[in-house]
Amino acid sequence: MKTLLVIDTVSDSLGNFMSSVMGGMGDWGLKLIGGIAALIIGLWLVRMVMKAVGKAFDVKKIDDTLKPFLLTIIAFALKFMLFISIAGIVGVPTASFAALIAGIGVAIGAAFNGSLGHLASGVMLLIFRPFKVGDLIEVSGTLGTVKEISVFVTILETFQNKTEIIPNGTITANKITNITKKGNLRVDMSFNIRYGADVKKAKEIMTQTMQSDSNVMQDPAPVVVVNSLGDSAIELVALPYATVDNYWSVYWGTRENVLLALGEAGFDAPHPQRVVTMTNS
Repeated sequence: MKTLLVIDTVSDSLGNFMSSVMGGMGDWGLKLIGGIAALIIGLWLVRMVMKAVGKAFDVKKIDDTLKPFLLTIIAFALKFMLFISIAGIVGVPTASFAALIAGIGVAIGAAFNGSLGHLASGVMLLIFRPFKVGDLIEVSGTLGTVKEISVFVTILETFQNKTEIIPNGTITANKITNITKKGNLRVDMSFNIRYGADVKKAKEIMTQTMQSDSNVMQDPAPVVVVNSLGDSAIELVALPYATVDNYWSVYWGTRENVLLALGEAGFDAPHPQRVVTMTNS
């Protein structure tokens, strides 16, 4: 009888344990399924909200420089709140989960210290606005048009149709040349003529050539000056102004037109010269 009683007790204990385990697994399984469903629906809602926000930015004509940055921040905030909500549905204590996220954030921040520096630099670029999307700038030895200013990098498109992705920290740590800021820029072009040539006539020919060039701005008016007297030539510098869009047309096209005009007028390229003085011994 005692043996049967022990067997019944053990059997009841195992039955209660299995029931508790199965009940717990059932509850956790339902919570997990609910969390997955909430994740799918939540991500779909986030996409819908981001599309609506993007359209609202277009209607409000938000600056193209700020738009990508703001969209990134809003998307991150929405997804973070979604994951916190899902943690609550699954049964993870929200306070503990937030503390865990904070700890992970600190660890990631220490590991990616340089990336956080680029993030801070991106914020500085958006606050101080040294350039905006569409500007032609030169930075870190790269000349190109700004296509996007994101959280960590700035994207430039060069005249060679290359896409340059430059970390924001590199940009703020170096000199930034904004060519578009004034709306026009001067194109300095040097030409050499021989000693003894008619400098006044050469300057008139160069000026007339630039005045007849549609790519050259006439206000400010183009001018020609004597820049230096070299060993074998007189250096004349043409100083035309051009819009940003016509910069390369003037840099290459106008330069060629001036060179051809000087050649047709008989101003040949100078050759190295050396004066030898003979003395009687």
